[in-house]
Amino acid sequence: MRSDLMKKGFERAPHRSLFKAMGYTDEELARPLVGVVNSANEIIPGHIHLDLITQAAKAGVRMAGGTPVEFPVIGVCDGIAMGHEGMKFSLASRELIADSIEIMAMAHPFDALVFIPNCDKIIPGMLMAALRLNIPSIFISGGPMLAGKLQDKAVDLISVFEGVGAVKVKKITAARLKELEDCACPGCGSCSGMFTANSMNCVTEAIGLGLPGNGTIPAVMAARHRLAKQAGMKIMDLFKKNIRPRDIAKLAAFKNAIAVDMALGCSTNTVLHIPAVAHEAGIKLDMDLFNKISEKTPNLCKLSPAGHHHIEDLDTAGGIQAVMKVISALGVIDEKAITVSGKTVGGNLKNARVFNTDVIRPLKNPYSQQGGIAILRGNLAPDGAVVKQSAVAQAMQKNEGRARVFDCEDDAIAAILGGKIKGGDIVVIRYEGPKGGPGMREMLSPTSAIVGMGLDKTVALLTDGRFSGGTQGAAIGHISPEAAEEGPIALVKEHDIISIDIPAKKLNLKVSAQELAKRRKALKPFKPRITKGYLARYAKMVTSSSTGAIFKD
Repeated sequence: MRSDLMKKGFERAPHRSLFKAMGYTDEELARPLVGVVNSANEIIPGHIHLDLITQAAKAGVRMAGGTPVEFPVIGVCDGIAMGHEGMKFSLASRELIADSIEIMAMAHPFDALVFIPNCDKIIPGMLMAALRLNIPSIFISGGPMLAGKLQDKAVDLISVFEGVGAVKVKKITAARLKELEDCACPGCGSCSGMFTANSMNCVTEAIGLGLPGNGTIPAVMAARHRLAKQAGMKIMDLFKKNIRPRDIAKLAAFKNAIAVDMALGCSTNTVLHIPAVAHEAGIKLDMDLFNKISEKTPNLCKLSPAGHHHIEDLDTAGGIQAVMKVISALGVIDEKAITVSGKTVGGNLKNARVFNTDVIRPLKNPYSQQGGIAILRGNLAPDGAVVKQSAVAQAMQKNEGRARVFDCEDDAIAAILGGKIKGGDIVVIRYEGPKGGPGMREMLSPTSAIVGMGLDKTVALLTDGRFSGGTQGAAIGHISPEAAEEGPIALVKEHDIISIDIPAKKLNLKVSAQELAKRRKALKPFKPRITKGYLARYAKMVTSSSTGAIFKD
């Protein structure tokens, strides 16, 4: 056992003495030691209940003959961090999460690991750690929040964000917004739509590192606690058979996950996180792979923000396994890939079925023939840009407009809420990329304001930053190279004409090459906004969003 390094032999008597100071018995120390990575805290709704999930997972470990050893990890609530300086730290926390778990698991050589995440950067950070360490591992998320109800209408966090813009243009009253605020998030769990947290929990299940149900069983259900116990028991099987994360998360598994991503219409943030996770497994995923898989995989689900369904509806309709069963008929799912369940993907899918064809549409009646995400390229984004095409209105799929240029998110929000953005404008927010931000802030506040003010069918938003999974509308992010790296987005001027063609995967600035060369010569060098602390170090180490915003090797 790996843990023998710290507990076996007379030389390790001091080590065992320290374990006994915490109440561990000789019998417990003789068993495999399973690290249980608990990301519970009192600042994230998706994590407030994770101590209960952790207790269930630890019970499962004990039932199967292991000794669970719990340790914590940090987490940022993207919703609470949104729209202010705190959001600069969200993506940056992903690397710290992975590094801190590596430290804990190497300083204390556990035999296996149970990962308990639930929200945005915690999930990919843990996945990156699991693949870096390559110790037998399993994931059990805290599960999604239920949708709120306001006068029999399903609402969620995005309803509240969009309500801010609606109040500004007097579409609703402040009193109505207060009603939304009070009921949109009814309890614990990751926010109820196909936002980044739920997207990544579903991706984890599709890769095969989480048991069936990991992505969709609601947080408040007893089934979630039963699944946690099963995960605790399954980790002991993985330990005994020495099945490790890299045995499961091979290229075929990542392709499976991307196909599910496309069918579901997941968050654009998956285009950042899936390549970053694959990188830890030694697998290079080109952004164009998302387009190639999208061309073969129809969009079968429209979950909030793209539609009115929520994750609880997806769960009762059959969940991720049902989606995989449907699209497997297209040849986009490798059913031979192994999973933490002890079965292959095909084995898991044997009894999967769709219970609601309104939530999970059949292949003959998709929302669109292509998947939910598209990668755009052109002279404005030579290295690519990302859009959640399933959440873009038909009128905005092909669009030309005049650029309204802002060098930070705050100035753009002030202009939008101040009524300075009109139909036909294309809002450009730059110097918000991984290096320029630093931290690549999500832009949920401006996109939600645009939707709430009724401008989403006439106004587009482009940025070298990124968007929340809750964003809808013609919001194109991850523009690479970013402005801080002197990418073409740094050369855009007020009222330049920008052409967007999502079906053709094109994003172009309608300015001559000669004029762009002239502007480049006059471009002033980027000055870092933050020069001290973690973000300053992050800005020096981080790479482009087109490579998953990983650190330089």
